[in-house]
Amino acid sequence: MTGNGGTPGFLRVLAVDDEPPALDELAYHLRTDPRVARLHTAGDATEALRVLRDDEVDVIFLDIRMPGLDGMELARVLRQFARPPAIVFVTAYDDGAADAFDLGATDYVRKPVRAERLAEALRRVVGSRVLPSHPAALARAEEDPTIPVELAGSTRMLPRSAVRWVEAQGDYARLHTTEGSHLVRVSLATLADRWADAGFVRIHRSYLVQLRLIAELRLVNSGYVVVVDDAELPVSRRHTRELKDKLVRAAKQEWNR
Repeated sequence: MTGNGGTPGFLRVLAVDDEPPALDELAYHLRTDPRVARLHTAGDATEALRVLRDDEVDVIFLDIRMPGLDGMELARVLRQFARPPAIVFVTAYDDGAADAFDLGATDYVRKPVRAERLAEALRRVVGSRVLPSHPAALARAEEDPTIPVELAGSTRMLPRSAVRWVEAQGDYARLHTTEGSHLVRVSLATLADRWADAGFVRIHRSYLVQLRLIAELRLVNSGYVVVVDDAELPVSRRHTRELKDKLVRAAKQEWNR
């Protein structure tokens, strides 16, 4: 375990990796970032828990495949903490991205690590959560969870609030944002269930839409469509009545404010 308390900054960071060369490289890049006030390192989950017993940290950069308790299992333990740290997974594999989504990870960085990629991860920690151990930040993280998406050869955590509508593509889902779209390994049914409380509504077996972003419900020859960001999306007959009711309720709530 090491620390660099003399560095000007505000983030308390823990780096965990069972491979010494990988841990040394990760620690080197983190120490050079001015936002890092203190850095601890651990070679496995057991040592990481000892660090957390004695010191509070804001973010953990965590390897996934480790002997004994692996990174995913440790992350599940951390979620039980009263004030859990943010988690950034650092791994050579991409098959854990879906689980990272379930665990609410802030970012998912692939090895070999690059200084600019770690800097981006730290920006996400600061920007999305202020300080992860702050109660207000924890509430924000619960309100706007992230989902891992592939972008320019790396895995990034996209905030749910950036998603405008979702399109089913087999067992995958395509998330549409104002800047483009991302294909993710999650079914539309799963997202419809998880995101219902956030205002996403099923309008068709192939489409999920953020209700507040619907600009128009229009009757065309083939049935109803909704307009979201100039895109016309079909509304199935089975969802039409429910959608109309939700739009009316949303409008009444807006009028009564």
